[in-house]
Amino acid sequence: MELVDTHCHLTFEPLVADVAGVIERSRAAGVSRWITVGTSLEDSRAAIELAGRYEGMYATVGIHPHDAQSADVGALEELKRLGRREKVVAVGETGLDFHYNFSKQPDQKRVFEGHLEIAKEMNSPVIVHSRNAFAETMEILDRSGGGLRGVVFHCFSGSAEEAGLVLERGYYVSFTGVVTFKNAEKTREAAKVVPLERLMVETDCPYMSPEPVRSQKPNEPALMVHTARLLAQVKGVNLEDFAQATTQNAAAFFNLPDATRA
Repeated sequence: MELVDTHCHLTFEPLVADVAGVIERSRAAGVSRWITVGTSLEDSRAAIELAGRYEGMYATVGIHPHDAQSADVGALEELKRLGRREKVVAVGETGLDFHYNFSKQPDQKRVFEGHLEIAKEMNSPVIVHSRNAFAETMEILDRSGGGLRGVVFHCFSGSAEEAGLVLERGYYVSFTGVVTFKNAEKTREAAKVVPLERLMVETDCPYMSPEPVRSQKPNEPALMVHTARLLAQVKGVNLEDFAQATTQNAAAFFNLPDATRA
């Protein structure tokens, strides 16, 4: 069995202090490829450097909506340059977060739109963060006029109806350990409507350890097997078939090398 952690933050403390151990435990659990996601220019550089050190690890470049207020035209140009570096497989995470509003909403929208233009120019897929801003996120994506190679809504915790709207546009949906939480029935209902060929799985570590190890901190890729097992049950397939399908999805979406070359 092989799984791909399609969204992790291995540059974040405390994981960055023990990346070798994190990778060893991950491989032992069957999670053998990782996409460490950039959230700022500095973090994107760190993700690229880390990916260069490990086989099977890839990076993305992005400025999180929390930091959108400080992202000027020069920052977006630098992001574009970083996006051309080796082992960079996507733009993001980017999007809108109207829950915390750490950046003003107009700045979040401006920077999200800038990421989408960069992704189009580079023919890269986009990792979308959307919290308490689903309608606004969809509006911006719709207004972008297409031309995006791929879009994934990461850490999805919306409704089945919202998942349906995402799927209508040909986008992917990715689930974290949240789907295993006892109070996450809405997220499990959403997972039921996402076909296997459009589904991916992630940790978003070091956050959100899945049940039954929710108390384990930090979360790490080795724990993703619990999320995969729950999602396989929701989809009515065995874990091996679920792993094969979602790994193929990740490889195609991010244009990853074959497992034999990872």
